[in-house]
Amino acid sequence: MSEAKLEAWLDETRSFAPSPAFAKQANAQPSIYADAAADPVSWWRKEAGRLLWEKEPTNTLEWDLPFAKWFSDGTLNASVNCVDRHVAAGKGDKVAYYWVGDAEGESRTITYGELQVMVNKATNALIEMGVKKDDRVAVYMPMIPEAVVAMLAIVRLGAAHSVVFAGFSADALSSRILDSDCTYVVTADGAFRRGAASPLKPAVDEALQTCPNVKGVLVVRRTGGEVEWTEGRDHWWHEIVERQSDEHTPEFFPSEQTMIIMYTSGTTAKPKGIFHTTGGYLTQVASTYNYVFDVKPETDICWTAADIGWITGHSYIIYGPLINGVTQIMYEGVPDSGGKDRWWRIIEQFKATILYTAPTTIRTLMKWGHDLPQAHDLSSLRLLGTVGEPINPEAWMWYREYVGGNRCPIVDTWWQTETGAILISPLPGITATKPGAAMRALPGVGVDVVDNDGNSVGNGEGGYLVITHPWPSMTRGIYGDPERFKETYWTRFPGKYFAGDGAKRDDDGDLWLLGRIDDVMNISGHRLSTTEVEHALVGHPAVAEAAVVGASDETTGQAIVAFVTLKASGADAAKDQVVVIEELRMHVAKVISPIAKPRQIILTPELPKTRSGKIMRRLLRDVAENRSLGDVTTLTDPTVVNMIAELMGTEAGSED
Repeated sequence: MSEAKLEAWLDETRSFAPSPAFAKQANAQPSIYADAAADPVSWWRKEAGRLLWEKEPTNTLEWDLPFAKWFSDGTLNASVNCVDRHVAAGKGDKVAYYWVGDAEGESRTITYGELQVMVNKATNALIEMGVKKDDRVAVYMPMIPEAVVAMLAIVRLGAAHSVVFAGFSADALSSRILDSDCTYVVTADGAFRRGAASPLKPAVDEALQTCPNVKGVLVVRRTGGEVEWTEGRDHWWHEIVERQSDEHTPEFFPSEQTMIIMYTSGTTAKPKGIFHTTGGYLTQVASTYNYVFDVKPETDICWTAADIGWITGHSYIIYGPLINGVTQIMYEGVPDSGGKDRWWRIIEQFKATILYTAPTTIRTLMKWGHDLPQAHDLSSLRLLGTVGEPINPEAWMWYREYVGGNRCPIVDTWWQTETGAILISPLPGITATKPGAAMRALPGVGVDVVDNDGNSVGNGEGGYLVITHPWPSMTRGIYGDPERFKETYWTRFPGKYFAGDGAKRDDDGDLWLLGRIDDVMNISGHRLSTTEVEHALVGHPAVAEAAVVGASDETTGQAIVAFVTLKASGADAAKDQVVVIEELRMHVAKVISPIAKPRQIILTPELPKTRSGKIMRRLLRDVAENRSLGDVTTLTDPTVVNMIAELMGTEAGSED
């Protein structure tokens, strides 16, 4: 890549206007912002009309800071909104999911009518096991259709699901079961990953040794592996579910009925059980899926490439898409299951129109080369999205050019487990996008960037990202710990929600997310975001991935330490490491400032990542500070951190 092209890609003032044809047909039109700003509460009441209510709400918002209730006197059923309503409307033959297994050629097609039968049978099985309203049920499942069915069956009964990512350890599972007092578990005998079977039931058995309140375990036979069995507690899905009636008459529940408990991870402290209730959450995921992804239910084939173990999977694989009645792709494998072009073959086969994935995955796909997507017909794609962390401009442009063919709008979305749904994003058809910018808050959402004293900053300045008024899908708290909820999110800036992210406004007033504020470094009195330095490093043609942390320094207060993975091919890969490191340091100096030059750059073949694909920067900070490592159970490969610690002990990455 030429230096001129790189600089153009990194130019914050470069923008891409929506095509006139796309804008004309877009679900969101420019007036939407003014309509919502005039009366956000009334606007959200109108958006609640996307749901099927048994009893229409007359109350919209009850706000006792920091606790909110939305549509509190309305009643509805989440499962009915996702499935039954579409079958009743004559759309039972419409495909709900094209499921693609880890193994090549393994797939299932499930219509809305078939999904309804599956959910009804699973609901009746849960009733037979003893599940009832207000129970909590842990779900520890691979990415198979039965996971979606289980979640819909649980909320159909007015119970709450606590989905635990299937890559988590037995200890992580037991701590979550205990914290939310789950009395039932739904799992599988195992999962497949790159063709190899990985057991799950043994982790459940180990976890339940310390969870005496669990009464029943429902097990899907996925891999056929041998499992231990506890009679009276354990039930095979194919036995108890398949013998049930395919009819179930649903009950309807108050809007504030708890339906989701999801635990945040990645810290050494006790995980936080973020919980969401029914009416507000469903309203906002349905609304945002419609506007942000501009979905056309009759024609779109949508693929959110995430796992149900995370909030992205909840909101934009299950509830948001199903309420909108779209057809989706659900994929069990990792990006290179069956080859590094597996994703592109899936898009080509099913003619996917919308792809939503994480910047970490995009950079991995970049590392494998643009020749792979170019070898496949991706012309069906019409919109691309990113989620999970700020995306660096080079990855944004690669995504646009080689995946979207320079024709697809990109929605770079910001939101969290706590927010439940997207809060900041471009709206396709309206927003002229900039590579790497999240742009502006969505209609009905109040966002600001403030300084240390809580005062709004001007254009061209950075600070702390806050949300200024309640939104329907906001968490109702930390399960069982309301005081911790207040302390964690509402004390730093009184009256405003603050979850720990930094942001800046560019000269046009558009928003750029900078990641966690604990990733803001103070270098000789200059505040620098680790995200900015990472973006500069990944902008170098030799770099595949980078993670930056601040480490204590006697001279500068803090110093920048960068962990860099180089691309596998190209002239730069063959250079002497010392030469490459110096090139990277000077590149950062040119893109940002000489102040931003890393004190130390460690070249490592891998970065420590969680099983959801996020880089675990907390552990890198521990390594850089020579501290003992905290919990590494959520890492895909815990040995990576030890390898990096050994590399830190060499002088190869140090500044002369």
